[in-house]
Amino acid sequence: MSHKTIVAGVSVDTRHWIGGERVASGETFTDHSPIDGQPIGEIARGGPAEARAAVAAARAAFPSWAATPRAERARILHAIADGVDKRVEELAVVETTDNGALLRSHRRGVMPRVAHNFRFFADWLLTLDHEDFETRGHRNHVSWDPAGPCVLITPWNAPLMLATWKVAPALAAGNTVVLKPAEWSPLTASLLADIAAEAGLPAGVLNVVQGHGAEIGDALTSDPDVRRISFTGSVPTARRIAASAAANLTPLSLELGGKSPLLVFADADLELAVDLAVEQYDNAGQVCLAGTRLLVEESVAEEFTRRFTAKAEALRQGDPRDEATDIGPNIHPRQLEKIDGFVRRAIAAGARAVIGGHRRDGQFYAPTLLTDVAQDSEVVQEEVFGPVLTLQTFADEDEAVRLANDTRFGLAATLATADPERAERVTARLVAGTVWVNCFFVRDLQAPFGGSRLSGVGREGGTWSFDFYCDLKNTVTAPKGFKDHG
Repeated sequence: MSHKTIVAGVSVDTRHWIGGERVASGETFTDHSPIDGQPIGEIARGGPAEARAAVAAARAAFPSWAATPRAERARILHAIADGVDKRVEELAVVETTDNGALLRSHRRGVMPRVAHNFRFFADWLLTLDHEDFETRGHRNHVSWDPAGPCVLITPWNAPLMLATWKVAPALAAGNTVVLKPAEWSPLTASLLADIAAEAGLPAGVLNVVQGHGAEIGDALTSDPDVRRISFTGSVPTARRIAASAAANLTPLSLELGGKSPLLVFADADLELAVDLAVEQYDNAGQVCLAGTRLLVEESVAEEFTRRFTAKAEALRQGDPRDEATDIGPNIHPRQLEKIDGFVRRAIAAGARAVIGGHRRDGQFYAPTLLTDVAQDSEVVQEEVFGPVLTLQTFADEDEAVRLANDTRFGLAATLATADPERAERVTARLVAGTVWVNCFFVRDLQAPFGGSRLSGVGREGGTWSFDFYCDLKNTVTAPKGFKDHG
């Protein structure tokens, strides 16, 4: 049996990458492309044995990698970034085939950003320092010690980008990694293993294991040799991971679901606000940060809706490999069924579909806007993760903030207003890890990223990433007691 699949002319190894070697499993699972539903590879299906082997490889490689000087770790991370840059086209076509996101976005934005993730944390590592400070004449020195093997579990909606948001700082910090990609989009993680090996990353420092959810996940997250777990995904899965990690008190970083608001005030640049709202259909609505709840001031709601409808209906939905396509397919038939269920139940409860509200051929769901929705309704309160937005109106700032904060989530919020004082007032009252004012999805890696409430635990980015992936140590030195070596 062949252990490789050819995707758009690119050869991808479908086995695990453990301890610097390709490792097969006794079982496989079929990976399908959301573009046409066709199988694109038989992927090694790992379980507890593969999980134990990967963690053991990471544990064995840890002492040497942790002792590697910062400058050398940074050099290797830059070499990985160079490898990504050389293979942007290959990575782009494979990931588009695997998860259905736009090829033009992968080529021009996503894959170059993957390389940037490695370069940023390599450079940040070299500047990481705290000034020493004194306490009653004693010197305090803070250092970041590598924590140990890290398990990183990543989602299917932006597979390589979100994986490298975690892999890059974990490696830069001196840790070893076991990466478990989502089973619906595992292929570019395999290519990353090849790139890292070619860049000179020592065997066992990065391991990639594939499998279905709890079959392999429970063994990874309960292993006592794992020192950090970072997960991006759903709240139910996060609860399971937290329970699994609890026995060992393994520190967690969890970036979970969102039900983010997009607030449009009457004084906003309406064209800008409409553009921001239409942008929420990006990646077929499969973006955790998306502002899926449009909250629009009553006096401009009718005009906003008219302009929004015109722009949204002009979006082209189709093959994501076509340059003219704006919206590709949803990832999986199960996800499509989930999206359709949300919309059908909402309409049955009295919601009105201004646009969309139905499936299209294949794994496509029409961009949808629902109005006449109650604040406590399922479609307002729960994450759909598809091209489905709701629109509600508000009378004043207080009502806008009340509606915006009235969910169990707190990942992000977007605000459109021409008044800087209003922006400051409203932003201060919003419950969200990130607030965008008159913009969307501007992400600087030196800024903290994460969610509040059920949207997550912890923050990553810049120094916050190193705080998580390291054990911080404070050394207090007395001014006396040393022998005079002068």
